[in-house]
Amino acid sequence: MDERTTLPATAAAQLAQIRALLRQREFAAAQAASAAVLAGDPGQRDALLFTAIAQRFLGQVSEAQQTLARLAAGHPRYSRLHEELGHCYVAQKQAPQAIEAFLQAVHLNHALPASWSMLEGLCRMVGRAEEAATAANQVATLKKLPREVVLATGLFMDGDLDEAEAMVRGFLQQHGHDLEAMRLLARIGMTRKVFDDAELLLAAVLEVAPDYKAARAEYAEVLIEMHKCNQALRELDQLEQEDPEGKLRYEGLRATALVGLGEHARAVEVYQQLIKLTPQDADLHLSVAHALKTLGRRDEAIAAYRQAEASRHGFGDAYWSLANLKTYRFTDQEFSRLQALQSAPDLVVADRYHLHFALAKALEDRQQYAESFHYYELGNTLRRAHSNYRPEIIENNTRQQIEVCTAQFFASRAGFGTSERDPIFIVGLPRSGSTLIEQILASHSQVEGTQELPNVQQLVANLRGRDPDLSNPRYPRILPEMNADEFRQLGEQYLRDTRPYRMGKPDPVPYFIDKMPNNFRHLGLIRLMLPNAKIIDARREPLACCFSNLKQLFAKGQEFSYSFEDIARYYRTYLELMRHWDAVLPGWILRVQHEDVVDDLQGSVRRILDFCALDFEPQCVDFHKTVRSVRTASSEQVRQPIYREGLDQWKHFEPWLEPLKLALGDALENYRGH
Repeated sequence: MDERTTLPATAAAQLAQIRALLRQREFAAAQAASAAVLAGDPGQRDALLFTAIAQRFLGQVSEAQQTLARLAAGHPRYSRLHEELGHCYVAQKQAPQAIEAFLQAVHLNHALPASWSMLEGLCRMVGRAEEAATAANQVATLKKLPREVVLATGLFMDGDLDEAEAMVRGFLQQHGHDLEAMRLLARIGMTRKVFDDAELLLAAVLEVAPDYKAARAEYAEVLIEMHKCNQALRELDQLEQEDPEGKLRYEGLRATALVGLGEHARAVEVYQQLIKLTPQDADLHLSVAHALKTLGRRDEAIAAYRQAEASRHGFGDAYWSLANLKTYRFTDQEFSRLQALQSAPDLVVADRYHLHFALAKALEDRQQYAESFHYYELGNTLRRAHSNYRPEIIENNTRQQIEVCTAQFFASRAGFGTSERDPIFIVGLPRSGSTLIEQILASHSQVEGTQELPNVQQLVANLRGRDPDLSNPRYPRILPEMNADEFRQLGEQYLRDTRPYRMGKPDPVPYFIDKMPNNFRHLGLIRLMLPNAKIIDARREPLACCFSNLKQLFAKGQEFSYSFEDIARYYRTYLELMRHWDAVLPGWILRVQHEDVVDDLQGSVRRILDFCALDFEPQCVDFHKTVRSVRTASSEQVRQPIYREGLDQWKHFEPWLEPLKLALGDALENYRGH
C-alpha cells in the first residue's frame, strides 16, 4: 500500500462533486465532470474510476473497460479498479471473470462490502459453495462494524491516508473508545511512522481486549520499530502460545526483533526455518542474506541474495544488495539481466531505482564511467522524486542549535547530566570513514561496537513533541527550560535503553560505540546528558564524501543524499554546526580525517586511542581480522586491510561533478577545520 500525495483543494472539491453526482445517479454529468479533471491530469486515479463507473451505468461497458485499462497502467494495485472491473464483467454476464476480479479486489482491500456481497452471490450461482460461505462470513463481519470504520479502513487500504485518518478521528470524537477505530488509527500511525501514537493506541486496545491477537501482533511490530525489541519478543512469546496457527508471521517478527538487538546468528536460524516453510518467499531470502552479510558470512549471503533474485522477477533490492557488498562483481549473465530489466515495463518504482543503482555500480566496476554516472543519475532522480525531504528543516534546526547552545549556556550548566563514561559517539556524514573508525575501536579489548543506535533520535523526538511546528520547533528551544535532574534522567535513560545492544563480547566491557552519524546535530543535548562521553567526528574530503553518498542507496533515512543540491547543502550545514561545537565546547571533539587514517594508519590509531584514554593494542591496527557484526554499507571493506585506491574513486566521475563543486562552494577548501 502506497501513501498518496494529498490532493490540492480544488482537485479534492472537484472529485467530491463527482461523487455526489454519482450518488444522485447523474451519470452523464459525472462523466463530463470527470473528463474536465482528466483534461488537466490524464492519469488522475479517482477521475478515471468515476469515468468508468459512469460509463458502465450509461451502458458503455466496453468503454468503461478501456478506461479501467488506463487506470490499471498507473494504479494496478488499486482495489476499486478491480471491483469496478468485476461489475463490468457482471454486466456482460461473464461470471468466472467477475469472480476473479472481485477476488483480486478483496485480496488488495478486505474492507469492500460490495465485492464480498457480489462474490457470495456469484459463487453460489456457479456452485462454489465454500467460497460463497467465506464471502458471506466476511459480509456479516463487516456489517457488525460501524459504517465509518469500514469506509475508513477501505480508504486506508487504498493509500488514502488523509481521508481515512480524518474519518476515523471524527468517528472516535463522536463515539469514544471504539476498539476497531483505535486499531485502525494505530495502523495509520504506523504507516505514517508516528510509532509513539500507535504504541499508545494499541496498548489501550489490548488493555480492554487482551485476547485481540491481531492488535497484539501489530503492537509487537510497533515495539520493534521503536527499538523496544526485548518487549516485542515477550509479546511474540505470548502470541505463539495462544495462537500457534499464526506462527509463520510471529516468527518473521521474531527474526526482525533479533536483528534489531544485534543477535544476527539467532535471526539467521529463525529465517532459515521460515524458508523451509515458504521457500519461494523472496523477502525472506533477502532478510537472511542481510543477516549473513552482517555476520561476515559472505559466500552464504551471496547465495541467499541470488535466491531472492530468482524468487521474484525484477527484485531490485536483491540486485542492489549484491552490488552493495562493494567487493562483489556481477557475472556476465547477471550483468545482461540487469541491463534487460532497465526497460522492463512491469516494475514498481522501488524495484526500478534499486536496479538503476545496481547497474550503475556494475558499470563502474567495468570502468564504463559515463554510462555508470547516467544510471546513478537516473536512480537518484527517481528516488528523490519519491522523497519528502526538505533541506530547510535541517538548516533551521542548525540555526536554532547555534542560537540556543552558546558557550555561556554550557558554562552555566557545568555538572549537568550523568557522570558515566561508557559511550563513544562517532558522528559525521555517512560514507565518511566512520565504520573504519568503529572497527578500529571495536577491536580493542575494552570497547564494544554496537551499531547505529536510534536512541538519541528517539529522545529528540520526545523533546520535539507529537506535532512539531517546523518553522519554530519545540526542540532545541526547550533545552534552556530543562533542569539538571531532567538531563541526568535522559542520560540514564540512554544508557539503560542501549544496554540490550551491548552483547557482542563475552565479558562486559566499560565502553561502547554509538555510530549514528546524524547525532552531530544533537551534540548539545549529548553534552548536557552525557558530559563525559567521547565524541569523534569522522570527516572526509567533500567531493569524495558527497559523491560516495550519491552512489549509495540507503535502506532508510539519509534522504539528503539523492541530489547534488541536497547533499551539498547538508555537507555545508554539517560543517557550520561542527564549527560551532568546536567553538563552544573546545577540545571535546576529536576530528579524524579519513584521508589521514589511510595515509598513516598506526599514527591515527594511536591518536584515536589516546583521545579515548585507551592503551594501545596491536589488534586495533589489524582491525580487519576482528570478527564481529557490521551492519553498514562498508561491512565488507572493513574486513580487508586498508587500501588507498578508494580515496580517489570519485575522480573517475569528475567530468560530471561540476554542479556538485559549485554547490559545495568554499567547503571544498575549508572542510578540515582546525
